Amino acid sequence: MRKLLYIMLIVLATTNSYAQGCSDAGICSIGNNFSASGKVLKNNVEFSVIFGKGEGDVSYFSNYISYTRKINDKISWSSKVTFSSASGSFGKRSAFGDAFLIGKYTFAAKDNKQWSILLGSKIPFTTSNLKINGFSLPLDYQSSLGTFDLLLATNFKYKKWDFNSAIQIPVFNNNKNSYFEEFSGTDDFLSTNLFERKSDALFRATYSINTKNQKFTFKPNVLFIYHLSEDSFENIYGKRENIIGSEGLTINGNLISTPVGCN
Repeated sequence: MRKLLYIMLIVLATTNSYAQGCSDAGICSIGNNFSASGKVLKNNVEFSVIFGKGEGDVSYFSNYISYTRKINDKISWSSKVTFSSASGSFGKRSAFGDAFLIGKYTFAAKDNKQWSILLGSKIPFTTSNLKINGFSLPLDYQSSLGTFDLLLATNFKYKKWDFNSAIQIPVFNNNKNSYFEEFSGTDDFLSTNLFERKSDALFRATYSINTKNQKFTFKPNVLFIYHLSEDSFENIYGKRENIIGSEGLTINGNLISTPVGCN
């Protein structure tokens, strides 16, 4: 499930040593919605379009829309819904992916420094078993991994810099994927029947640049995502098998363009 991400069609760099890609699990965007601009907004709406290329020449358009509400100076919450399209040799499919709900507590700022903590959850819209003409599809074509996840994060803000660390833990696995490499006629994709995903940890550094009219914010950032253990699937003999190489580090560099919401 290696993916090179092109966010707003602008690419800085991507290096992969096999791990869950950013658009798979959702850990990469945790906390982004709370810092869309330099303004303090009570209400903020954010929309993102991501284009990517993956294994087997699969092309992706991954979109999300989010709404963030500031309750007071310390407490805010954000919701997000994802939708994606994938096309390749198996055909084309489009579907909603996951819903996210995240709460944030912000400590008082001091000397241009500020800490915050986040707690959230991810709820899938699918069981990761979307099909085309009745044929099972690999995870590269799925809009969700089918897991209910717990998300924990901390953020340190210094002037226009943001530093994040986070962990995403699958709490309940509802993945019913039924793709077998042996029955597919191609070796472009690994078997992912009844796929079980392990946790991810992240560190991210972001720099925010506001346009002069304060209508847009550009956020170049670099992400280090470590997949903490090897994922697994159930093979054709009904035995669980680890996916060799699925544990490891992914480095993504990208640039996000965000329209400023309204008060």
